[in-house]
Amino acid sequence: MAIFITQGVQSLLALALAEDIGRGDWTSEWMIPQDLTATATVWLKQAGVVAGVPVLARVYRELEPAIQVIPLVAEGVEVSESTPICRVLGPARALLTGERVGLNFVARLSGIASQTRQAVQRLAGTGVQLLDTRKTTPGWRDLEKYAVRMGGGRNHRFGLDDMILIKDNHIALAGGIQAAVSQVRRQAALSQRIEVEVDTLEQLAEALDSGVHLILLDNMDTPTLKKAVDLTQGRVPLEASGNMNLDRLLEVAATGVDYISMGGLTHGAVSLDVGLEVVVWDSANLDSVHPQATHVGGCERGVNDDAARGL
Repeated sequence: MAIFITQGVQSLLALALAEDIGRGDWTSEWMIPQDLTATATVWLKQAGVVAGVPVLARVYRELEPAIQVIPLVAEGVEVSESTPICRVLGPARALLTGERVGLNFVARLSGIASQTRQAVQRLAGTGVQLLDTRKTTPGWRDLEKYAVRMGGGRNHRFGLDDMILIKDNHIALAGGIQAAVSQVRRQAALSQRIEVEVDTLEQLAEALDSGVHLILLDNMDTPTLKKAVDLTQGRVPLEASGNMNLDRLLEVAATGVDYISMGGLTHGAVSLDVGLEVVVWDSANLDSVHPQATHVGGCERGVNDDAARGL
């Protein structure tokens, strides 16, 4: 699956390149002939889920359009350690200049996809859907949520404008759940979904009476989650959130909730170890080796793109 490069992602890539290159890659410029071309293999050094090769391709495209990136493994595929995931071909100077920035994106996104895959596998057979949150690295949200999808998870809202989520501070300022929901309904379109966060069974009862579309059960222990499911009796989908980790997922799923959201999918993920090895290449043979460049497109974040936006 390809990734749509939004304007925000484009700005992030430009910032990352400027941060790393600074006034110039003196080592490559002073050592490597300008007309030398090379091919390199990118390896995932540890087992995990591949994500981010199209981003690496875009990094190189920004740096040197003549560079080609040839995927060897599809995005979202789980691989063993020391697996080659793509080849990079083109001018050797630019190949080395963009190496660290490109690998950083692949390492981070593959780490998120791998962590998500572990969580999804824990929930296999339960019918519970795994969601991410907005606890993402500033500027990286589109990419990190893409990585969650590559790991098999679903995206909750991308931003505050995606859906209405009335949280505890909103409720406190509005004077209660009913008042908060009423104020929102006066402004919201009929198509906009409304979710309310509750942290007690008393608040849950009030939320059920308000007619919202979804209820978030925040930081409830497992027995309380079970009571919440029994009280709701399937009237509204329930999302369990707060203090979620891999070891707790099955226990929470057994309560009967519909969704589990887990901020740790993004803020707690550890980057995978990714490497690049270069072999000097004859420029005359470059175009005959792998003429296709990786595709960057599709999977656009759109207002009506339910698959990409999740809830």
